[in-house]
Amino acid sequence: MFMVKSDKSQLLKLILSFSGAYLFGITVLHLIPDAYSGTDKEEIGIFILIGFLLQVFLEQFSEGVEHGHIHKHHEGQAFPYGIMVSLCLHAFLEGMPLAKDQHNELIFGIALHHIPAAFALASILVQNHFKKPQIMLYISLFALMAPLGFYVSYGISNGSIGGVEAYFNKMMGVVIGIFLHISTTILFESSVDHKVSKRKMVAVLLGIAVALIGYFTAAHAH
Repeated sequence: MFMVKSDKSQLLKLILSFSGAYLFGITVLHLIPDAYSGTDKEEIGIFILIGFLLQVFLEQFSEGVEHGHIHKHHEGQAFPYGIMVSLCLHAFLEGMPLAKDQHNELIFGIALHHIPAAFALASILVQNHFKKPQIMLYISLFALMAPLGFYVSYGISNGSIGGVEAYFNKMMGVVIGIFLHISTTILFESSVDHKVSKRKMVAVLLGIAVALIGYFTAAHAH
């Protein structure tokens, strides 16, 4: 964790490509249809746009760490607070769709998606001479955000938190917008001349395939 080896960077990129494709597949196959199944479906598109723009805003502070990007920071820069707040908020929102049982397959995709982000965060902390206890604290805080999002979302969807369950689909719209931004950015960035390497293409196709398998398995179960 404390020293991210350069020879692992290609593997992390492939994991990121797989998870991005998987999250995109899950969003299109599961989250969007569910969000539009409610009575307030006319407004869902607005909240998807809000989520998309919110992620654009968050990345002004996270600097793409959620994509596995590693940037060298210098003394005097406001780190890790800007990055940590935006990254934790991002992870919190990503955990929210896990509240519905039929979305358990998201755990796999989100976990994979967070691996490169955790490595990038740890690498930045190491570069900025943070001590190991501090690094463990920040990584643990980041790791807790998605489960926290799940529990808050679960409470909302079951009506046990503040009577805001009526807004659940709209909140999911925001999450969908974030997922769409994250997944498409992962899929289309770092492609030279708009060409995707064979390894990345295989990883993307595998991610879509796993999402489709989950979709058809759930369809047959119903």
